[in-house]
Amino acid sequence: MTKSKLVELAKRRFDEIDSQIVQFTRVNEIDSFLNDLTNYPHAYVLACLMDRQIKAERAWQIPFLVCKNFNSYNITELSKIKLKDFVNLFETERLHRFNNTMAEIFYKAILKIKNDYDTDASKIWENNPSSASVVYKFLEFEGSGIKISTMAANILARQFKIPFSDYYSIDISPDVHIKRVMKRIGFVPDNAENDMIIYKARELNPEFPGIIDFSCWEIGRNWCKPNNPDCKNCIVKDECKNNNNPE
Repeated sequence: MTKSKLVELAKRRFDEIDSQIVQFTRVNEIDSFLNDLTNYPHAYVLACLMDRQIKAERAWQIPFLVCKNFNSYNITELSKIKLKDFVNLFETERLHRFNNTMAEIFYKAILKIKNDYDTDASKIWENNPSSASVVYKFLEFEGSGIKISTMAANILARQFKIPFSDYYSIDISPDVHIKRVMKRIGFVPDNAENDMIIYKARELNPEFPGIIDFSCWEIGRNWCKPNNPDCKNCIVKDECKNNNNPE
């Protein structure tokens, strides 16, 4: 696959106007909550922080399930809940793979939004910020490494169409699907580490490296699976170097 093909696909999708809500969980009530950046921007931030080492659809349900359980949906109400109560809920409901750790991350994120952003998480991305600024602010949250922070900024820019002054610092977030696709397509060697994948994406589209993130992820989830890949129906089958001999 030529470099321009994937970037062209990603740019076309970025420019498309999509009136539908972002399908994080495919549960309408929960997705509506997560998409309400006006009233519940913290739900989006908290969901991003939960998205690690479990299926994304499960991770993104956590803020809604927590708020529903406590019947508390805004930061002021949530900040009154004690850490031990969050831990108890996470453990009782088995919300995550690492319940003690993630309950504390959830709790500390709420306090950070209350104290640093005056209860309004949307201040993280207000006023056309630079991409570096948004990524940095997400990095300030405990439990948020570069992968989560760039993913969070990428979704805001790509799917929510939040205006940024630039997109240079939004890198690709190499999860298992993206790494597999980048290797099979032939952009990077089979032994490539995350840094190589990130820098290859920067080479492909320097002004917005992360623009190819969703397209690679979608290909990996739907067609380029670890076993028995569906090469026949893959949207990049004609360009993939491993089409006839997938690993």
